[in-house]
Amino acid sequence: MTAVTVRVPAKVNVQLAVGGRRPDGFHDLANVFLAVGLFDRVTATAADELTITGEGRDIAAVPLDGSNLAAKAAVALAKLHGIEPRVRLHIEKDIPVAGGMAGGSADAAGALLACDTLWGLGSSREELLSLCAELGSDVPFSLVGGAALGVGRGELLTPLEVGGTFPWVFVAATGGLSTPAVYRECDRLRREEGAGDTIADIPAPVADPALLAALRGGSPAALAAVLTNDLQPAALSLRPDLAATLAAGTAAGALAALVSGSGPTCAFLAEDTDAATRIAVALGPAARVATAPAPGAVVLR
Repeated sequence: MTAVTVRVPAKVNVQLAVGGRRPDGFHDLANVFLAVGLFDRVTATAADELTITGEGRDIAAVPLDGSNLAAKAAVALAKLHGIEPRVRLHIEKDIPVAGGMAGGSADAAGALLACDTLWGLGSSREELLSLCAELGSDVPFSLVGGAALGVGRGELLTPLEVGGTFPWVFVAATGGLSTPAVYRECDRLRREEGAGDTIADIPAPVADPALLAALRGGSPAALAAVLTNDLQPAALSLRPDLAATLAAGTAAGALAALVSGSGPTCAFLAEDTDAATRIAVALGPAARVATAPAPGAVVLR
């Protein structure tokens, strides 16, 4: 085997409950993930040394060096097994970059699975998930896909039952948002409102039973009524222009509109695929239709 290609999905957070700032600077989360049908592809090819190449949507904004999370994933996997990371990783981008849809995390998960397969390592699921958690809070879900509740920093996953298909429209804004910057703004806004921003001030986040029931029931209308994102006020504070996009999607018939994760991608839940298509047309060429849940990382060839 000289090359392996893995497909990995984007995600949307249908609940993102953010606890107070911990002493280590992180926040405990109750993070309900849905994998959606927008995909990156990562191809691992045998090489003399680790190199990164790329193509596709927003690739100019992706670092093609050792700072890329996919490269870090290859290094971490090789270190675990006591080998050298001799591989060329080629990333085909279709997930928005710095858009709150876990594109970088998806690439890391894809690189882990592609390299493990290419090198014939046979790592266990537990070993891969442990490496994912070390790489970033969203990386484990990118490997698993489907629907899951993430707690801790979001990396501790419990699979969730989904009773149907949910149609979405996504609009990626120009220019990304830094996830750490959005969390800092969330903390600042909480302090400004007098609520405090630490774990002593903010109740521990929990999954919403009504939201979990809506996923099991498979009704887009029921899910729309309970979507929440505690980071949305911070994302809108940093990018006030997103409010107009959210309003436009709602006016076009979306059941609900929210910022995806830390943003700036805006997500619109539709009644069905026909409604999603109409909303996308109204929102213009930047809008993209996708359904959820989607499978996690999978070897294509």
